[in-house]
Amino acid sequence: MSRNFIRCSLFALIFVSACAVPVCAAGQSAAASNQAAATIHTNTDLVVVDVVATDARQNAVHHLTANNFTILEDGKPQTLKVFEEHSAAPTMQLPALPKLDPGTFTNYSPVPANGTLNILLFDKLNTPMNAQAVVRDQVLMFLKEIQPGTRVAIFTLTTRLSLLQGFTSNPELLRALVQGQKGNAGGSPLMTDQMRGDQPGADDPMMDAANDALGNDPDAATILADLQQFEAEQQAFQIQLRQRYTLDAMNQLARYMSMLPGRKNLIWFSGSFPINILPDPDLQNPCAIVASAEDEFKETVDLLTRSQVAVYPIDARGLMTAPMLDASQSGSTMARNPGNFAKANTKFFQNTADEHGTMNQMADATGGKSFVNTNGLKEAVEKAIETGSNYYTVAYTPTNRDWNGNYRKIQVKLDQPGVSLAYRRGYFANDPEKSAHRNQPGSTTPDPTRYSALRTAMLRGGPDPTELIFLANVRPATGDSEPSAAPGNQPVKKISGPFRRYNVSFITNPAEVNCPTTPDGVHHCALDFLTFVYDPDGTLINMQTDGVNANFSSADYASLLNRRLTFHQQISVPAKGEFYLRLGMRDRTTDNVGALELPIAVVAKLPVAPAPPPAANSAPAPAPAAPPSK
Repeated sequence: MSRNFIRCSLFALIFVSACAVPVCAAGQSAAASNQAAATIHTNTDLVVVDVVATDARQNAVHHLTANNFTILEDGKPQTLKVFEEHSAAPTMQLPALPKLDPGTFTNYSPVPANGTLNILLFDKLNTPMNAQAVVRDQVLMFLKEIQPGTRVAIFTLTTRLSLLQGFTSNPELLRALVQGQKGNAGGSPLMTDQMRGDQPGADDPMMDAANDALGNDPDAATILADLQQFEAEQQAFQIQLRQRYTLDAMNQLARYMSMLPGRKNLIWFSGSFPINILPDPDLQNPCAIVASAEDEFKETVDLLTRSQVAVYPIDARGLMTAPMLDASQSGSTMARNPGNFAKANTKFFQNTADEHGTMNQMADATGGKSFVNTNGLKEAVEKAIETGSNYYTVAYTPTNRDWNGNYRKIQVKLDQPGVSLAYRRGYFANDPEKSAHRNQPGSTTPDPTRYSALRTAMLRGGPDPTELIFLANVRPATGDSEPSAAPGNQPVKKISGPFRRYNVSFITNPAEVNCPTTPDGVHHCALDFLTFVYDPDGTLINMQTDGVNANFSSADYASLLNRRLTFHQQISVPAKGEFYLRLGMRDRTTDNVGALELPIAVVAKLPVAPAPPPAANSAPAPAPAAPPSK
C-alpha cells in the first residue's frame, strides 16, 4: 500500500468524523518556535556530493551502484559512507482533493515529500526588459506542460531578493503569478539602456550627440576622450553595484536553502553578470575601471554547494548577434571612424565570453549546467529540472582532519565509459563545529547551525511538510481593527497597530499523532501549535505558540481514534499591508511536523467567526504543560 494512499485515507477521515475532540491547552510555551528537536546536524564533517550522470544524449543514467564510483579529495581516495540514487517520479495522474469550505486549508498533498526542489529566479537587475518579456512567455509555456508533482518556488532579483511564491506543485498558482503584475518585466536601475541592456557596440546616444555638436572643433578629440572616460567609469561603477547586489542575493538564497534538506535546483534567468571588469585600452586611463568580485564569487559558490544548491544559469538574451550589425544601429560614432566597428565587435565578443564564463563557472562548481546562446528557454528549464531530479548522493568523511580553511578539490570517477558527471568540485575545509549558516530568516534560535524540523517547517515560502496532516480554519475574529495584539501573541519586532484579529483552528486525525503508553496504560500526547505572521520580505513579525500535553485512559484513547483533534488560537495581523500566515503543528514524541502557508488576503474578507469558548481546548485528564523539547 503506498504512502500517499495511507495519507489520503487519514486525510479523508478528518472530513467524515462525527465530532471533534479538542486538545487540552494546559499551558503555553512562547519558545515553541525556538526549541526544536535537532535530528539532522548541518555541522557534521560528512561531505555530501550530488552527482548527475548523463549519457552522450544527455539522458540520465540509472541503476549505478556504489562500486561504480570512486571519489577523491585532493587526489586521495575516500571511503563512501552514504550512497543513494534519486530518480524523478514518473508522470502520474494525481488524485483530486476534496473541495474545502472558504477559510479552510490543508497541508495534504499527493506529491511525495522527498522530491527535488526547484527555484526559478527572475533576475531583473542584470537582464534587459526585452529579454525579460521573452523569459516570461517561455516560462508560461513550460508551466502549461510541467510534469505533475514538480515543486517550484519563484524568486525575483532587483536590488534585493524577493520571494514571490513559495514551493508549490500547483501549476495554476504558478501561472497566475507569472501572468500577473508581479511577473511583469521591470527595468534595471543599474543599466543605462533598460530595454536592450548595455551591450558594447550598440549606439551611444550621448557620444553621438557630442560628435554632432562638436563637429570639427579642434578640441573635440580631448572632450570626447574625457566624456568616454566618464561614461566608462560610471558604467563600471554600476556593474560593481550589480555584482554586489547579485552576490548578496545569492548568499541570502543559499542560507535560506540551507534550512531545507536535499538537493535544490536553482534555475537563474539572467542577462549578464560579469565578475571581472578588465582594462579598456581605448580609454585615457584604462585601469580606472578595473574591478573584480572573484573572492566574493568563490565564497558565494561555496555557500551554495554546502547548501546542496545546483545552479542552472540560463542566458535570458537567447541567441545573440553583435549589436553593431543591427540595421537600427547607425550612429555617427562608427560612421566617422570605421575602425570603431572592429573595436566594438571585439569588445562585444570579449564581454559576452566573460559573462558566459561566469555562468559556466558557477554551474560547474555547483554541479549544475549553463544554457547560453539558445532561444529554447522553455526547453532549457525542462532539461535543468529533468537532469537535476535524477542524481546520486554520495557522502564521505574526509581522511584529512586538519580544518585549516583551505580549498579542497573533489573528484568523482566512474568505471562506466561514455558517461558525463556533474557535481560540485570542492569545498573550503572550515571547522565543522563552527557556525556555517548565520542569520537565517525567521530564526532566533541560539544555535542556527543545527537542523531543526520545526524551524524549517515554519520558514516563509518553504515546502509544506506533511509528516502531520491537518486542516486549518482561519476566519476574522472581529469586524473592526484593534490598537494592540491579541493576548498571548509574541511580537518579534516592534510593530504598531491597528491590528485585525483572526481565529485559527487546527483539526487533525488522532491517528496522525504518536501517543505512547505509560506502564499504567495511560496514553500521553504532546503537541506544539504555531501561527507565524510574515511580511512580504519574509520577516517574522508576530507569532502565537502553544505547547500542549494531554493524557488519555485506554478507553478514552480508543474513543478518541474515532474522532478529531482540534486546537484553537488567535493571532493579530497588521490591518494594512500584505502579510502571510504560516501555520504549523508538531508531535513532540516523534518530531514529525506539518505546516501550510496562506496570504492573509484570502481570508480577510470572510464573515467574522466568533471565538470558541475557553473550554474548547479542554480534554480528559489534562497533564501539566511541558515546554517543547530541544
